[in-house]
Amino acid sequence: MRLTSQSLTDGQPVPEAYAFGIPDADNHMALGRNVSPHIGWSDLPAGTRSLVLVCHDPDAPSHAGDVNREDREIPSDLPRVDFYHWLLVDVDPALGELAEGAFSEGVLPGGKYVPEGPHGTRQGVNDYTDFLAGSDEMRGTYYGYDGPCPPWNDSIPHRYVFTLYALDVGQAPVEAGFRGPDLLEAIRPHILDQASITTTYSLNPRVPA
Repeated sequence: MRLTSQSLTDGQPVPEAYAFGIPDADNHMALGRNVSPHIGWSDLPAGTRSLVLVCHDPDAPSHAGDVNREDREIPSDLPRVDFYHWLLVDVDPALGELAEGAFSEGVLPGGKYVPEGPHGTRQGVNDYTDFLAGSDEMRGTYYGYDGPCPPWNDSIPHRYVFTLYALDVGQAPVEAGFRGPDLLEAIRPHILDQASITTTYSLNPRVPA
């Protein structure tokens, strides 16, 4: 099973076009173009009936006390947790690819409330829903793709892992509003194979991506 992308390169930084946040000299971070990347696949295992796509950041800080503070940097030894950026299920294997920009173009304050995606897909709720819950301007339910925006004072680059799962069922066994951990648990018995692209991103000018 092969996962490919015309937008992303395994082991390389995510281009700014696909990021939620981009570097800004005055404010550390500005909103980016937030375009969903091209994703393609081939050599699927026999019996594949649907695909699931997950993008997660395994390097999110485990607590927010030091996040985006002028007076300190998030230490590299802080325990890290998963942050889910894209949860997409019921992808038709016959499509062969997902076009760039098909699932997101731009940041929408309050979130893209679109449970149903193109081509009969269903979209899960990403973790910006929780991260932005305290912002009067940005709070909301964020469905679909929203790209990288790591803390601008983090001492490490973050990894963004795009994983495609081939399933032996035509629909993922999840209900509307599903989240990352629940999705992974639900599809575990149905995974025939999987493939990943791992990228990086940083908003800290002192930390190369």
